[in-house]
Amino acid sequence: MSGNYNPRDPYFLRAKAEGYLARSVYKLQEIDQRYRLIQPGMIILDLGAAPGSWSQYLLQKVGPLGKVIAIDVLPIQVQAPNLTTYQIDVFAKEVEHLVPPSSLNGVVSDMAPATTGQRLVDQARSAALVERSLFLASLWLKAGGFWIAKLLEGPDLPRLRSQAQALFEQVHLLRPKATRKGSTECFLIGHKRKPH
Repeated sequence: MSGNYNPRDPYFLRAKAEGYLARSVYKLQEIDQRYRLIQPGMIILDLGAAPGSWSQYLLQKVGPLGKVIAIDVLPIQVQAPNLTTYQIDVFAKEVEHLVPPSSLNGVVSDMAPATTGQRLVDQARSAALVERSLFLASLWLKAGGFWIAKLLEGPDLPRLRSQAQALFEQVHLLRPKATRKGSTECFLIGHKRKPH
């Protein structure tokens, strides 16, 4: 979901040099380094995965014994033996049957709405995507699992945060360094899913 390319953007240049499909990978990397969430052998779901830079990072971290499941309405440009991709709308009912209940260690979401330029509309659409990712996390995460979701900050933040607090022992809010200037995006991070 990388909007306007700026060839002088250091994160864009670094992604190109390091072979990542998008600069957004550095947001996930910073979250992971700060909270130490992703471990070898984990099974992780990547929502809003296209073009695939988060999946690339996840595959490196989970290693050959781990697994990544990636979902997006757009084609995902990554292939690996331990990557399963689905080109489907996350709100489609059949999505709920793609993964067995309580089988995942992590759910990450870089989903973003098609923006209209109307801040409140865009924020509400972003909040709906976060809520959907949280619902899927509630179905699929094992106890102790984690959740990361991108949000355009707005009036829904306190509600989403308290929904996350009902599911996780710790909830953090972070604006990674790679976030573009002027962007309202931030990330909600749920750490250690409560036993269910």
